[in-house]
Amino acid sequence: MKALITGASSGIGREIARLLSERGYELILCARREDRLRTLAAELPTMCHIIAADVSDEKECRLLYEAARGDDLEVVVNNAGFGLFGPFTETDLDEELRMIDTNIRAVHILTKLAVQDFQKRGRGYVLNVASSAGFLPGPLMATYYATKNYVLRLTQAIREELRRAGSNVQVCALCPGPVDTEFNQVAGVRFSLGGLTAQRVARAAVDGLFAGKGVVVPGAAMKAMTVARHFAPDSLLARVTYHFQHKKGGA
Repeated sequence: MKALITGASSGIGREIARLLSERGYELILCARREDRLRTLAAELPTMCHIIAADVSDEKECRLLYEAARGDDLEVVVNNAGFGLFGPFTETDLDEELRMIDTNIRAVHILTKLAVQDFQKRGRGYVLNVASSAGFLPGPLMATYYATKNYVLRLTQAIREELRRAGSNVQVCALCPGPVDTEFNQVAGVRFSLGGLTAQRVARAAVDGLFAGKGVVVPGAAMKAMTVARHFAPDSLLARVTYHFQHKKGGA
């Protein structure tokens, strides 16, 4: 069977590719950096197909799925995404729109097409990489937090629809907190809290996906946060989030 992974050139996506390859999946690796994909493919024990594409472009996103689809496609991992730090009035609009295209539109397109195919076949797995940011309002990273809220809520809603239909198709949202990846540099932040390793997060994601979990939150601290947020109003959560965001500063 095959697995499609976007954003596979580094971080969580790369580590998920390693784990799925260990499970025997033939991989379709997608990212913009073809050289990194080829380096990764050379290290993996199963066959890998390289597709260099920018999923923020709708046409490339649709072409990617057309190239990947088939009866042997069993897993789709929507991992491509990035963040941007700064006050909403100061961050670059074009960069934010590219973020929305990457973090939302691409996830929506690939999830829609995959779930439709998987539902007809009666099996399949979709893992959408959201974030603990998806549970909160996010001043100073307002657009990023909003995109991850979309990914989380979309995944949860689809999961309920599939459950009520008696479907065997599994959809799962991964919601990690800080992770030691290239995200910091791209977003222009430095985390004030220590992050989990990409390997640990990927392991939790893959195990949770195949165990049928709807939401995976790696790490005890983030699990506690998701529980604690239920006891505070959104206005207070926004103030607390601003405090921690402000401590990150610009990188």
